[in-house]
Amino acid sequence: MTIEVKVPVLGESVTEATVGEWLKQPGDAVKADEPIVSLETDKVAVEVPAPSDGVLAQHMVAVGDTVEVGAVIALLSADGAGVAPAAKAAPAPSASAPAAAPAAAQDSDGAQTLSPAVRRAVLEHGVDPSTIKGSGKDGRLTKEDVLAAAKAKDSAPAAPATASDAAPAAAPAGAGRNEERVKMTRLRQTIAKRLKSAQDTAALLTTFNDVDMSAVIEAREKYKDVFQKKHGIKLGFMSFFAKASVLALKDIPAVNAQVDGDEIVYHDYVDISIAVSAPNGLVVPVVRDCDKLGFAGIEKAIAEYGKKAKDGTLTMEDMKGGTFTISNGGVFGGLMSTPIINPPQSAVLGLHRIEDRPVVRNGEIVIRPMMYIALSYDHRIIDGREAVTALKTIKEAIEDPTRILIDL
Repeated sequence: MTIEVKVPVLGESVTEATVGEWLKQPGDAVKADEPIVSLETDKVAVEVPAPSDGVLAQHMVAVGDTVEVGAVIALLSADGAGVAPAAKAAPAPSASAPAAAPAAAQDSDGAQTLSPAVRRAVLEHGVDPSTIKGSGKDGRLTKEDVLAAAKAKDSAPAAPATASDAAPAAAPAGAGRNEERVKMTRLRQTIAKRLKSAQDTAALLTTFNDVDMSAVIEAREKYKDVFQKKHGIKLGFMSFFAKASVLALKDIPAVNAQVDGDEIVYHDYVDISIAVSAPNGLVVPVVRDCDKLGFAGIEKAIAEYGKKAKDGTLTMEDMKGGTFTISNGGVFGGLMSTPIINPPQSAVLGLHRIEDRPVVRNGEIVIRPMMYIALSYDHRIIDGREAVTALKTIKEAIEDPTRILIDL
């Protein structure tokens, strides 16, 4: 019996996706609910599971194809009938036959399909992927496999020189200068469109300040062990900035608002989008009701989203909405930046790395752990005075966390 595998409902207003990677090949046995293909939508990667036990009979679409919700993308044989036999191994090339180029796409001989990152590594290091044993799922090659093979090749002893090696022919101009074209993922295309739209639509402006992190570092160091013991989660810096942002957004409602046509929409709640780096790009899942959550609730939500982003299991609902965004470029070593707002939001807080710097305190030069913070905002609805005041409120709350507790 043949069973059709169809594109599932992908989320509100999402009607199509791109085939990102086949996780199972024709002839592979699969179990019910086992992922067989990864689809990329505008926001997330979605794995499509097998509807029942059986054998994958046929791919109906190829990697890179655009498919609509409800479309048949594969056929599954419940009894193994109708499965195409495995391709026979190709004969060894003759001495006069040209060698196959590395990183070739999958063809009728059954050559392996490589991800863009693996193809790039193969080209950069000049290794033959057919000679490498894959350590990934179902024996697929990973970038680490390629790098290990390249390292092993570089460390292998060189063959003794012969007379014919004495005068090697001159290498052609541009030898070793390769290029690779990789189609942008649907997620990356959406990121590009949204960021460009923000620049074209909003009147963007950024204001800066710096923050003495001494008090937060001291509080975190003092309470991190008992906090983790009680709540089962580490106490990080992001929860401090989230709660400090709540104070600022409550005091300056325009920073928590958005433009809708010729109207301004004010929110009496604070849903903070936390920028998270995922394998396919930057995503911004939403920690809802930050004004009602405690530090532990915020930290648990951030940790869960981080895990889901790494595993590629974020859903549309996870990233829906959001009234304000916090982006932490400091984890990558960034000293200062001008973050771009996340439409239709009107402001974004940029955090950066902490470094010891000389500052003046009570007329004396002292060393303090300092961080530059930036607030980019839509000048159409947020005045400069409001933006500066909001950022100053965040600064004061971080430098004196007691303000967060007493709502000051």
